[in-house]
Amino acid sequence: MATQEQQIITVIRRATDADLQSISTLIHSFVKNGEVLPRTLQELTTLIETFFVAEQNGEIVGCVSLEIFNWKLAEVRSLCVAEAARNQGIGKKLVDACVQYAQSQNILEVMAITHNENFFVSCGFDYTLPNLKKALFIQTGVLNMQDNDQ
Repeated sequence: MATQEQQIITVIRRATDADLQSISTLIHSFVKNGEVLPRTLQELTTLIETFFVAEQNGEIVGCVSLEIFNWKLAEVRSLCVAEAARNQGIGKKLVDACVQYAQSQNILEVMAITHNENFFVSCGFDYTLPNLKKALFIQTGVLNMQDNDQ
């Protein structure tokens, strides 16, 4: 008797307050590896309206935040996909949800600060903005990951 593999369905949706603990736990595992910056539960609560999650079988397997600075600029932040759910296109779907939301809010530009630029290029991001503008940064302090481990 042949068995069929169960198809895994991934749902990308807006996060709710009920997702806060799962989001926090997922992000924390990436903070430990230095892949994303820490987020306190208070920050997550404040940003929950612009968080998206990927859900499989009732479990949060991915998340991303669109931090909106003003009508001109927003940033994709805290993109995390659980190891077991990688290579399924979930990261791209989460980024796309952010871009679509930014478009619906008439936000001019969305940026991403990342160590994995090839991923964001594959999502349609580019190194320069219109008129060859570039984002420049200066570090004004040192982030102590243990101080933000909440």
